[in-house]
Amino acid sequence: MSVPESMRHIEVSATGGPEALRLVTGPVPAPKPDEVLLRVLAAGVNRPDVQQRRGLYPPPPGASPLLGLEVAGEIMALGGDVTGLRLGDRVCALANGGGYAEYCAVPAAQCLPWPKGYDALRAAALPETYFTVWANLFQIGRLAKGEAALVHGGSSGIGVTAIKLAKAFGATVYVTAGSDEKCDACRRFGADAAINYRSASFEEEVKRLTGGRGVDVVLDMVGADYAAANLRCLAQGGRLVVIGFMGGRMAEGVDLARIASRRLTITGSTMRPRSTEEKGGIAAELRAQVWPLLDRGECAPEIHEVLPLAEAGAAHRLMEDSQHIGKIVLRVSPE
Repeated sequence: MSVPESMRHIEVSATGGPEALRLVTGPVPAPKPDEVLLRVLAAGVNRPDVQQRRGLYPPPPGASPLLGLEVAGEIMALGGDVTGLRLGDRVCALANGGGYAEYCAVPAAQCLPWPKGYDALRAAALPETYFTVWANLFQIGRLAKGEAALVHGGSSGIGVTAIKLAKAFGATVYVTAGSDEKCDACRRFGADAAINYRSASFEEEVKRLTGGRGVDVVLDMVGADYAAANLRCLAQGGRLVVIGFMGGRMAEGVDLARIASRRLTITGSTMRPRSTEEKGGIAAELRAQVWPLLDRGECAPEIHEVLPLAEAGAAHRLMEDSQHIGKIVLRVSPE
């Protein structure tokens, strides 16, 4: 299959605002032995991309310096050690960077097939949020059938995925969101209750909704500002899983005695620094546990808006305005 020497991609000209993103031309990456080269058809936009643009989330050693952590496309070349994939296969992938481009090299272990009936746009909306939710809500948080979870940011890509997967696996799920419109959307997506954190105390609402028991897992992307209240929302033996720090990294007011007396667990993770082996393990579980649901038309991502690659800056502004419900996706190349 013919691969050009150059490609269009988004470059961060200098750390700062969305205006720092510009469309340029550069070399096509060469896949490493364990990687495949994709002709990117679509790429998802995620908050870590915004943080990287601001200079707050640098890529780990060896990763592409380009933005973009999830893509959908067609395999154009195979690294020497790759098995189980073929030229021409259409896959979506959790990328280690480089997704805002016409071509992207990704580890083969982090690739998954497009679910039945999906196009590139929907497939590109899957990897970052589904990997993150599966790893944190289910693997680390151990959410089980019959348990209850509180998910902050319920209308975000992460939040919508958490709602749908939690319900699919038999859990009760409560969410927070920043407007009545977003709360209505979360309930449409399956949330048992949605709390507008601007007009109500989520801590008091969780207490009311659970009859004072609390929830078994809290999935939190806010961080320090919510830490103490999150712990008060947990039932005996509950787990707080932190995946973001939009409200700060250093928490105050945390009652250590409460943690001990109620046998609570505080944990969390980030996805990007994990090894290919770890991410490949998550991909394998997703293919076995979640992809059959997607193939049946269940638990699908919600796409808020699609923009062309050249308008990546506008996509970042939309992300930062926090008015979106679901995913923002870049259309990179025609299918």
